[in-house]
Amino acid sequence: MKDRLFKERCLRLKLILSDVDGVMTDGSIFLLPEGGEARVFNVHDGYGIILAHAAGIETGIITGRASPTVTERARSLGMSVVKQGSMDKSLALDEILAEKSLLPHEVAYIGDDYPDLPVINRVGLSAAPQDAPMELKEAAFMILDRPGGRGALREFIEAILRAREVLAPTLASLGIEIRD
Repeated sequence: MKDRLFKERCLRLKLILSDVDGVMTDGSIFLLPEGGEARVFNVHDGYGIILAHAAGIETGIITGRASPTVTERARSLGMSVVKQGSMDKSLALDEILAEKSLLPHEVAYIGDDYPDLPVINRVGLSAAPQDAPMELKEAAFMILDRPGGRGALREFIEAILRAREVLAPTLASLGIEIRD
């Protein structure tokens, strides 16, 4: 039953949104002596975003912090939505829905901490990394096997593409053949 419901939810998706710290990174922020900061992004998550785009699904970010590193990562991956400094993530979701003319059930979201709960509770498909707090795991539709910053976003995206039965054709469109 849950597999059928998962597939139905995946087929409606037009946008995949992600938190940054704790999802696209392991949550570490390196404060540099000059006053800047640095993060480490996982290349597997980046390729997951490329796969989503190749499959015709837009991607974006909602994050509580604002950072040039996040701006650059989103730009380099061609993410169409970047909401930084969003302490009220539900309000940020409302803005995105209005800007993109989408309904909540057309959006997927992956978040790792308590500020993500309002969005997880509203979207059509939600996920939490393996290392998220119990309350997020209980609220999310999916609990991923991978922790944040270690391919959790990629796992989420590939699950969506598999449920839509487009992973192999998407990879083929990128010149990569796999066996089903």
